[in-house]
Amino acid sequence: MNAKEFFGKFLSGYLWGHLLAMAAVVVLLCLGVKFGLDLYTHHGQGIPVPNLKGMQYNAARQLIEDDGLVIIVSDSGYNKRMPADCILAQTPGYGAKVKQGHIVYVTVNSPSSPTFAIPDIVDNSSLREAEARLMAMGFKLLPPQRVVGEKDWVYGILCRGRRISNGDRVAIDQPLTLMIGSGGYEDEGDDYGYAGGDEQPSEPANGEVDDFEEVTGPPVSEDKMKDSGLNDF
Repeated sequence: MNAKEFFGKFLSGYLWGHLLAMAAVVVLLCLGVKFGLDLYTHHGQGIPVPNLKGMQYNAARQLIEDDGLVIIVSDSGYNKRMPADCILAQTPGYGAKVKQGHIVYVTVNSPSSPTFAIPDIVDNSSLREAEARLMAMGFKLLPPQRVVGEKDWVYGILCRGRRISNGDRVAIDQPLTLMIGSGGYEDEGDDYGYAGGDEQPSEPANGEVDDFEEVTGPPVSEDKMKDSGLNDF
């Protein structure tokens, strides 16, 4: 085959017809896939997610289901300023466009404040360490109460006037008071129950006053003692 015949077949209408037909098939296939996927996925179409925050769960569920969506409770929280079973947060957020049947996750307000176990801080940590651990858990702390002991060492915890221990479960909204050492120690005192100082008369433990009083008379001379015969004894 010479060059003229080769280029003649290459430039023939039959070959170019097949090439154009193949190109048309590829183009049509690409367009079909694109438009088919758009129709299948509803491209450009979506349902806007309503604002559920502050709504009661039952009302929010009815609204979501009416829009063709699904609602699922993923977590619970506590806000004492809001009623129980209301929506605190949602995902996706308000206004987001989603497909029909999409799941909306919500956080529901708990009817009571959550409780947490008191960590191991009594007689095991300083004031700074105890405050950091309790505040990180969400507890509110009142001014500490000073007791006799090593300075700024935690000797106890008070909750509404009641002493609590490590491991006790306490509601997160109840404030706590730490009992910490003042750095001073009580004087041991003496056997009479008072601490040092000048000697003081002791009183009966029952609070009664002893009416006994020692009475001394005037001195007696030796002549009178002889006359009275006292020296005979």
